[in-house]
Amino acid sequence: MTSLAETWVDMGELIRPGFPLGLDDLVVMGDAVATKLGSVEPLQEALGARVGPQGKLTLLEALTWIRVGSESPGETRTRLVLVRAGLPEPELNQPVYAAGDRWLGRPDMRWVAQRVLLEYQGREFHDSDEQRAADKVRFRRFGDDGRSVLDVWDEDVNTDAARVTLVLRTAEALGHPRTSLELSDIHPRFFSARMLELAEIRARRMHARGR
Repeated sequence: MTSLAETWVDMGELIRPGFPLGLDDLVVMGDAVATKLGSVEPLQEALGARVGPQGKLTLLEALTWIRVGSESPGETRTRLVLVRAGLPEPELNQPVYAAGDRWLGRPDMRWVAQRVLLEYQGREFHDSDEQRAADKVRFRRFGDDGRSVLDVWDEDVNTDAARVTLVLRTAEALGHPRTSLELSDIHPRFFSARMLELAEIRARRMHARGR
């Protein structure tokens, strides 16, 4: 038996060409583990205790993106799109109260200063008539308190065009200037930046030898 954090490090063995996992998969898994354990520190310690683990470069980069609070893969992937685009980091799954400590709900993401909330609506759990009605009531509570609510569905993070639309919509809600967005950085990532850099160096060396 291994711990959750050690199992996450073990997944580095599947990070290489022809294998199924990539950087963003490690972030999704890492978010789940960190949220379960209440800290990213156990992941850092488990990786630091290994000598030359497989996939170390990707595991190290994944650590920079892992956060406590995400409660689904869709939430993690949505956050990665928005933050990589240059938008401010949201708080994750924190309760929201109106004046007088009246509880309004616990959105998936929130930007406190901008009074903007985001809810990731996975089709599996939010597509029924009953759940849509419940969500509508919850969103109205937030709106009545002067907060904007962005609803994000599975298809909003599954294509390049949809991701661009999501980023622009969120930027507008946050009052974030479009000119400072990095729309070229919103694609899913499979390899770490360092792995790609090393591959490029190897390719240049091979090309130079072939001349």
